[in-house]
Amino acid sequence: MTSPGAAGKRRLGRGLEALLGPQTVAEARAEGALVELPIETVRPNPYQPRHVFNDGALEELADSMRTQGLLQPITVRATADGAGYELIAGERRWRAAQRLQWEAIPAVIRSVDDRTLLTLALIENLQRDALSPIDEARGYQRLIDEFGASQSTVADLVARHRTTVTNALRLLKLPEAIQELVHTGQLTTGHARALLGLADRGRMERVARQIVERELSVRDVEDLVRGSTSRTPQRGSRAPKPRDPDVRRVEEALRQRLKTDVRVTTRRKSSGRVTIHFYSDEDLARVLEIVLGEPYTG
Repeated sequence: MTSPGAAGKRRLGRGLEALLGPQTVAEARAEGALVELPIETVRPNPYQPRHVFNDGALEELADSMRTQGLLQPITVRATADGAGYELIAGERRWRAAQRLQWEAIPAVIRSVDDRTLLTLALIENLQRDALSPIDEARGYQRLIDEFGASQSTVADLVARHRTTVTNALRLLKLPEAIQELVHTGQLTTGHARALLGLADRGRMERVARQIVERELSVRDVEDLVRGSTSRTPQRGSRAPKPRDPDVRRVEEALRQRLKTDVRVTTRRKSSGRVTIHFYSDEDLARVLEIVLGEPYTG
């Protein structure tokens, strides 16, 4: 296994800084790039890959902006009709400003084409781990469908390995109902990849429901797909006692944060272990960066 590095993530950061310019209000003001735009003249990014904005997180951001002001300006481009502006980056800040009923918002204006607009929106969200695996895959697919980009080109644009893009796009082959389970975090990408081994879409959906209802692990699903078990594993087959609801909540919180399959096994005297699954060198590097709070360079 190659040592998981962070070159890709660092490349993304420099690329965003070069394309979007000043990253703070103070820097933008010092460079003469800061403008105050009437908030009603700003429209959402039509290529925004993220479809759900967490209400609680927006409220927290609004509280922060209420006390500290806006530390990072939004970035926009002029609309084709010249009547206003479209967001390139900063939709959460813009939405929070609306909640605060601001009349104007600090902004930096850039000139970018549609493909760059989508690419920048993808990059911004990928850097913040703000996209669900399905939103990420749909963003890649839009670059392919609307701009004729190859998978290799998409990988270069967002500084990902081509295999990462390929694996993400495979999720879009799942039935819509299963995609929604992945999108909402009820299934991990590990579960989803295992389900792709089933040819029958109806069976995919049945097994997906069993995963949610019986809390099957990725290994359980892989066993089912390989046909190494003659029946669906029962919860009692691996854990003789019912699963502790508190442990399940901890697992769910970790799965949501790490975006991968996590298993918490408890023992007596409040001890136990946490098992975190990864599915490629890049996936391991991503998990390590979330856990360590900085890129892993070991």
